[in-house]
Amino acid sequence: MLVLSRQRDESIMIGDQIKITIVDIRGDKIRIGIDAPANVAVHREEVYQAIKNQAEAPGQQEG
Repeated sequence: MLVLSRQRDESIMIGDQIKITIVDIRGDKIRIGIDAPANVAVHREEVYQAIKNQAEAPGQQEG
């Protein structure tokens, strides 16, 4: 895992098309903004896992 330090209003680029910007810092929480192409899905990890589990569920019921 790459760990980077950023301050408010600073950004990180992932490739040429994804930009992550630190929008706000309050205590132990940060707010980030993500600019990505429309064809790139962006989800919080727990939402991603729920989507993944739901997609796999029909395959588990068959058999």
